[in-house]
Amino acid sequence: MGTALAQSWDPDLLTRVGRAVSREMDEFHVDLWLAPGMNIQRNPLCGRNFEYYSEDPLLTGTLAAAITAGVQESGRHGVTLKHFACNNQEDNRMAVDARVSERALWEIYLRGFEIAVKTAAPAAVMSAYNCINGVHAANSRDLCTVVLRQEWGFAGLVMSDWNTTVPQDGSTPWRCAWAGNDVIMPGNPHDDQDIRAALADGRLPETAIRQSAARLIALASALRGGFPYQHER
Repeated sequence: MGTALAQSWDPDLLTRVGRAVSREMDEFHVDLWLAPGMNIQRNPLCGRNFEYYSEDPLLTGTLAAAITAGVQESGRHGVTLKHFACNNQEDNRMAVDARVSERALWEIYLRGFEIAVKTAAPAAVMSAYNCINGVHAANSRDLCTVVLRQEWGFAGLVMSDWNTTVPQDGSTPWRCAWAGNDVIMPGNPHDDQDIRAALADGRLPETAIRQSAARLIALASALRGGFPYQHER
């Protein structure tokens, strides 16, 4: 869907599609759409290229912002930009380490997300499975808090991709919370145990837990008609 829509180069069309998605969400009683997928199409063998827009970050960000505006226009529904970031292959998706230079990261792989966040204030962002330069995206405070919240002003919810903490070499639960993930999806018993232990011994500050809870409550409130989020300053 994403690639086909991107070939239109038409933000107005994407906004209309977003409105149609919102109406369908009403019918299915869905509050949060786990889309748009907006990773850069780096290699044609990536198994999820069909849901990503383009190999161009400007086109990706502009169209993702447009469809976000359409979905969130009613104030009853939100989108989830994903997968943040550098999720460009399917093989070994939960452990692959994307080695990327700082310039390429900022100008290519983060740029589309930045455009969509700053332009359309999405309700949520989903962190990726993969590592970026040795650190799991879901465990990266630099990515999920410093860049996303502090530099771009994102005020919504950050969630993990599904079962990112399950593999032995996957993300660490308490580090997900410390990085800025407000929800670990779908939630597993060992996630709770790991977070409680880190909270008890001081590795994870209580303020991080309280901030995540506050953002989750804010999202629930917003989905009752409080969109758009106001960017943090």
